[in-house]
Amino acid sequence: MGPLGWLFDATLTIAGHDVLWREIVGNLFGLASAVGGLRRRVWAWPVGIVGNVLLFTVFLGGVFHTPQQTDLYGQAGRQVFFVAVSVYGWVRWRQTQRAALEHGAPADTPAVVPRWAGPRGWVLIGSVAVVGTVGFAALFSALGSWGPWADAWIFVGSLLATYGMARGWIEFWLIWIAVDVVGVPLLVSAGYYPSAVLYVVYAGVVVYGFTVWLRARGEEPAVPAGERREVAA
Repeated sequence: MGPLGWLFDATLTIAGHDVLWREIVGNLFGLASAVGGLRRRVWAWPVGIVGNVLLFTVFLGGVFHTPQQTDLYGQAGRQVFFVAVSVYGWVRWRQTQRAALEHGAPADTPAVVPRWAGPRGWVLIGSVAVVGTVGFAALFSALGSWGPWADAWIFVGSLLATYGMARGWIEFWLIWIAVDVVGVPLLVSAGYYPSAVLYVVYAGVVVYGFTVWLRARGEEPAVPAGERREVAA
């Protein structure tokens, strides 16, 4: 086995359980991305993508022969969609930040100004949450995923939260809380203990992030209204 193979399969034994180092590292990248999102920094997106790639291989336990040998198709599949949505968020935040800098904003100006999603956003969130969870639960059941209903909500809720973050919607933090409430029991029951622990840590970051974004919603945008409409388009 070469050095890359060893790094890929390296494990740590905790309380008698073998845990992949890449599960720990992938979740730490995810935590760093959450902190970057809290601070509204563009670097949160590429950092999160690295974690997504690592965790994709972790949650397909049966495919990649991880210690758990359990396939969580929703957990694995959401990593793929995370990358796609994260690219969208990365581009959107970078465009907004660039426009702000062109209008004389300081270099450390946050990439977005938080706002509520509003009635149209709430209808979108609610519709996708219900229809998506039902649909993916059926799909994951057919694939033999562990805990298909919980897995489906984690999948759909995570995508909604990531999209909401890209749009600068304050509600995305509340969606993450709902994902964590379901995610921790599922991950513990499936044996993904580092991910379950990191979900608990995420919950603390998420609650704090919600309060930070809530306070920041009245900030004066650094980009004039006409330019903001152009960037949003």
